[in-house]
Amino acid sequence: MNTSRHFHLLPALLLAVMLGGIPALHAQEAPSAHPWSSVDAAKREVLAPLQERWDSMPPEKQVRMLERADRWITLPPEKREAVRQHIARWQQMTPAEREQTRENRRKFRELPPEQRAQLHATFERFQKLPPEQRDKLIREWHSLPPAERLHWDERHPAEP
Repeated sequence: MNTSRHFHLLPALLLAVMLGGIPALHAQEAPSAHPWSSVDAAKREVLAPLQERWDSMPPEKQVRMLERADRWITLPPEKREAVRQHIARWQQMTPAEREQTRENRRKFRELPPEQRAQLHATFERFQKLPPEQRDKLIREWHSLPPAERLHWDERHPAEP
């Protein structure tokens, strides 16, 4: 093999390796764009359920969560607590449950505005029920086969 014939390819190969290696090198050097210790106390309070995973989260997700936290910290204390609990519930969900939730949200957004409004009103009424009545309705819902759930509104008409 004549090495002088291939020697002129060496600078191009070195350049390709160097350029190709730079992004990977930078990705390894920056484990967390916003370490948990750098998050201010008000945001840490709302984002507390994420603390264990925070430093391993992708920087883009950290940025999104910090932007949301900017809005959340301006909420009244009871609303902030509700957000914190929502985050905690999400963290406890399995990947399949999260995917189902995303799919349900997608389907909801695709509904006509009047159906979305009706579902929202129904949810608001449900939230105002006493806890024991909500639990009873939830148990009843889960006991029904999926086909019968489609007729739930016929069994439980909305009150005026």
